[in-house]
Amino acid sequence: MDAAAYRSRLAYGAVFAVAMAFVEAAVVVYLRQIFYPDGMYFPLKAITDGLIAMEFGRELATVVMLWTAAWLSGKIGWERFGYFLFLFGVWDIFYYIWLKMAINWPASLFDWDILFLIPLPWIGPVIAPILISLLMIVFGYLIIRLYARGQTIRPNLFSWIVSVIGTAAILFSFIRDTDATLDQEIPQPYLYSFLLVGLICYLIAFVPVYRRRLSR
Repeated sequence: MDAAAYRSRLAYGAVFAVAMAFVEAAVVVYLRQIFYPDGMYFPLKAITDGLIAMEFGRELATVVMLWTAAWLSGKIGWERFGYFLFLFGVWDIFYYIWLKMAINWPASLFDWDILFLIPLPWIGPVIAPILISLLMIVFGYLIIRLYARGQTIRPNLFSWIVSVIGTAAILFSFIRDTDATLDQEIPQPYLYSFLLVGLICYLIAFVPVYRRRLSR
């Protein structure tokens, strides 16, 4: 694939992700007007099981839509995964940009947010998903560019192990405080050290594999 072709796909994919982020942000604006008219704050308010189920469905639908767009953009597994990383990162960052433009939230990157609900509610400062999304955009773009040059990405066992460790560290930082999410209590301080460990693990897992493939 020539450079113009994959860059065109990235551009159209980015437009899709930005538009989808606006839809997601609009839904959240409506929800906050109902449950948090004075602004988002902790402890969280309890909501009905029916609304929780609807939110579960909305989040699953979001992932399905992003993966579908990635599937249509790429041709084989890892290339499609690269598009998914890129689209997800763009979507997540613009979700916060749209919220900032609509309701002037977050006031800072260290404001707390409900990030995800599956399998348990994820909470953390906004800067955490932003940093992860930036890394996803870079990794996704590099994978896509590698395939455009006729190369492939092939993680070795070490990369898989380090990636799993990094993912576990970041997930733990988001879902460990079940008292704040399930029992409506004030959250404990966020474990930035676990976020940092996770991001470093991703870099250690990805960079050597990418450089080896690029050198070929």
